[in-house]
Amino acid sequence: MDIEDPDQLAAYLRARGDAAAGAPFRVRTLAGGVSNKTVWVERPDGAHWVLKQALPKLRVKDDWFSDPARIHREAEGMRVLAGLAPAGVILPFLFDDPAHHVLAMAAAPEPHRNWKDLLLAGQVDLDLVDQFGRILGCLHARFDEAAYPGDGMLRDRSFFETLRLEPYYGASAERVPESAAFLASLMQDTRRTALTVVHGDYSPKNVLVHAGRLILLDHEVIHVGDPAFDVGFALTHLLSKARHLEPHRAAFGEAARRFWRRYHAEVSGKDGYDGVESRAVRHTLGCLLARVVGRSPLEYLSDRERVNQRAAVVGVMQDPPARIDALIDLMLAQMTPCP
Repeated sequence: MDIEDPDQLAAYLRARGDAAAGAPFRVRTLAGGVSNKTVWVERPDGAHWVLKQALPKLRVKDDWFSDPARIHREAEGMRVLAGLAPAGVILPFLFDDPAHHVLAMAAAPEPHRNWKDLLLAGQVDLDLVDQFGRILGCLHARFDEAAYPGDGMLRDRSFFETLRLEPYYGASAERVPESAAFLASLMQDTRRTALTVVHGDYSPKNVLVHAGRLILLDHEVIHVGDPAFDVGFALTHLLSKARHLEPHRAAFGEAARRFWRRYHAEVSGKDGYDGVESRAVRHTLGCLLARVVGRSPLEYLSDRERVNQRAAVVGVMQDPPARIDALIDLMLAQMTPCP
């Protein structure tokens, strides 16, 4: 069953009992994802749903495969995150279907905009940045790792390995040998850290903005692990946009600082978080490199910007600072204006 085929999808939903025989559905394919087919559905009763179906081969230039059963990890993630996030941040979960690797959720309320699109247009709203930091801090601080079942689905990190560590850090180490020792150490530390729930894809592209509030999407890489990965992953997007959008560079630099401070305010004093900042520095460097040389490069960066980011990151990897603010200063100082 292919959810992007409207007739197949309608027949599937009717067979599930979600509508009477012959009842009409409106279906629209949603663009932008590389790892799933995603469609918006208006049911005959007027309810709006979004359905996702995991792809076995991701839609990127390099060959990149991952078990489509990861969609059920996302379903578990939605159930867990709904109890941790501020109200309205996680869309209501509806069902998942192991036979067809399909997940269904309520559609986001209209109107909404993708936050990545707004940022790339130079709209750096610091209130949204504060929310971005607070939401991540809430997820990390409120999760009770000791209470989560030892055999719980989020204990498994196989999807994090195939969707993040190997294609990001592993591929970067192969393509940039001078980074290999740094990344090998970072991967080793990441694999042995199990502190809290980690989203694994905490990026503006996975955030919608509705009525001034953020809605978080795409939880298929979620696992119990190192919270510093989420911080570094998110900072990478803000700092890469600072490089790309020179007229807004100072605003993105301030956004990176605000994000870290708001996040840190939520987790400060929690057991086990003393070393998160220094690890977040290392994850930021690892992700900054991966997004220009790994299997999933940032599509908006020019060839020159990618070369410059690679050189800047490799240089800082030789003697990384311990503090996020110091890293932001170093990265901003090494951004060369583009003609």
